[in-house]
Amino acid sequence: MRSRWNDQDAQALNNDLLQLRVYTSRLIGQEEDLVMHGGGNTSVKIRETNLFGEMEDLLYVKGSGWNLGTIEAPGFAPVRLQTLQQMAKLDTLSDPDMVKYQRAAMTNPFAPNPSVEAILHAIIPFTFVDHTHADAVVTITNTPSGEQRIKAIYDDRVLIIPYVMPGFILAKTIHQMTQGFDWNSIEALILMNHGVFTFHKDPKVSYENMIRIVSEAEDYLKAQGAVPVADAPPGQADPAQIAQIRQAVGQHWGQPVLARFNGSPATRHFTDHHATKSFANRGPITPDHIIRTKRIPVLLEGEPKQAIDQFVKQYQDYYNTYNDGSQQMLDPAPRWAVWPGHGTLSFGTTSKAITIISDISRHTMKAIQQAEHLEAWQPLPQKELFEMEYWVLEQAKLKKGGSPPPMQGKVALVSGAASGIGKACVEQLVAEGAVVVALDINPAIRDCFDPKSVLGVVCDLTQNDAIEAALTKAVLHFGGIDLLVSNAGIFPQSQAIAELDAELWSRSLDINLTSHQRLLHRCIPYLEQGFDPAVVIIGSKNVPAPGPGASAYSVAKAGLTQLARIAALELGKKGIRVNIIHPNAVYDTAIWTEEVLQARAEHYGLSIEAYKTNNVLKTEVTSKDVANLTVQLLGPAFGKITGAQIPIDGGNDRVI
Repeated sequence: MRSRWNDQDAQALNNDLLQLRVYTSRLIGQEEDLVMHGGGNTSVKIRETNLFGEMEDLLYVKGSGWNLGTIEAPGFAPVRLQTLQQMAKLDTLSDPDMVKYQRAAMTNPFAPNPSVEAILHAIIPFTFVDHTHADAVVTITNTPSGEQRIKAIYDDRVLIIPYVMPGFILAKTIHQMTQGFDWNSIEALILMNHGVFTFHKDPKVSYENMIRIVSEAEDYLKAQGAVPVADAPPGQADPAQIAQIRQAVGQHWGQPVLARFNGSPATRHFTDHHATKSFANRGPITPDHIIRTKRIPVLLEGEPKQAIDQFVKQYQDYYNTYNDGSQQMLDPAPRWAVWPGHGTLSFGTTSKAITIISDISRHTMKAIQQAEHLEAWQPLPQKELFEMEYWVLEQAKLKKGGSPPPMQGKVALVSGAASGIGKACVEQLVAEGAVVVALDINPAIRDCFDPKSVLGVVCDLTQNDAIEAALTKAVLHFGGIDLLVSNAGIFPQSQAIAELDAELWSRSLDINLTSHQRLLHRCIPYLEQGFDPAVVIIGSKNVPAPGPGASAYSVAKAGLTQLARIAALELGKKGIRVNIIHPNAVYDTAIWTEEVLQARAEHYGLSIEAYKTNNVLKTEVTSKDVANLTVQLLGPAFGKITGAQIPIDGGNDRVI
């Protein structure tokens, strides 16, 4: 752990306390061994003039929902300091009331809710207060003799706080422990099984105290030989099994989920350890993680589905044991899996969620290995973990954000995705909440989209091995395939049958027909394991209304349409819908350059605008229009329709 403080950067803030608070908060947030994904909180005490010209002491504390690594000044909630300090003196205060009165004491009603640790920040008598869930410190406290080890490392330079629930109870406990206490005699608070608080009037000192305290814990672990090992070979997994596991987890979750495989050497070393079954089932690093990861992972021994069913039963027993009658059971599905001989799997309904689970599980495995080397992994007992998982304030976090997007948790695959209709389909699917595997022969596909939601894969769909490799990569990354948009194609040069080039004919059939059969054939096993699986084939107006000179293209698209019709018949009994779209005159694609458009318009004696709207409705059809229809066909509105052929052409008199 090293200090990232830069004197020049700090001096440029001109002693603005709030900006200095933003600066050091970001320094902390850049260290994932200190805080992860919204964890930790920071504050600064500032005296300001209020509306009436009176001086007022405020606590600017990290607001709920903000991440320390990217926080801005609006991410800090300004709360009247005196009110918070008075709240610490109350005998009792419910958590909902604490949140209510903290918000009532804010001077900016548009700021986020103050951290649940705001009262604790208020009673620590220093300008700057930093709180982290530092891995090294919490790892040491999660051992049977954790408190003795902390005393040995820090002597009397820290005040050790026994574990209590965060929020008012924690603030009240520390308030009582520090009556008449000389705060200047210590450098930090160590909260057992929870984390570290440092503080000072100077932001640099408070921040660097945190770095030093955590570094000493890291040094202690190294001195004890508690260093994570990564000496196993990389893990591998059968994509078909991953898809089955994902389906089983989603069924217990009650909605589509994503799954991500991790077979790194460090992960494989953990999953294959002879004692993994014992220590992986004891609990998380900190109770704060339980809302993300649940108490323990599922151990995929034997038949995975049976292991998941057993996990669910054990979760129900855990809930029944500690439920006091006031809680409603959350979904019992696991959030990550330890898979001996392979690696780990993480589960989540969004790409962001699955990344968080992956990161937390990686840190959890490291901490467990270190604690086991020291002595033994001994996190909090089940009862305390249950109280945190079902804490009313944690439950409130789960309810934020409103209804999920309609395709959240679904995985779509789009071919020919680097431009035109394919690219528009990817963008629309992401807008509807899906994650997308975007295939294209163009190497630019790797960088076309936000990698958080789209996996761009270079793939020549005329090659079987390339398709297999792309699908394996897709399933390892997202867990399966629910939706397929088979779109890749070319529009060959116009040639009459009498002069038709044999190579052009073969190439059109291979790309516009056979490649779709290859892709669909290899996607079917994953679609069978998918959530509400559906396929949309992008056909052409040339199927119902061909034109002269386009036999190579029209015959291939007609064959593709017949393939889709037969697929609808065959796959319907498996719950897989297959529908066809026939676009026409979609001019915002790569093949329609300004020169080509100009030439075609002149051929018909029309302006470009008139040519583009030369249909019954006198309207232009765009790639986005086709994408909107495609996504609708993939969704619940068409949930009882299969084998349909739908033109999207503004009305073509020959088709009509």
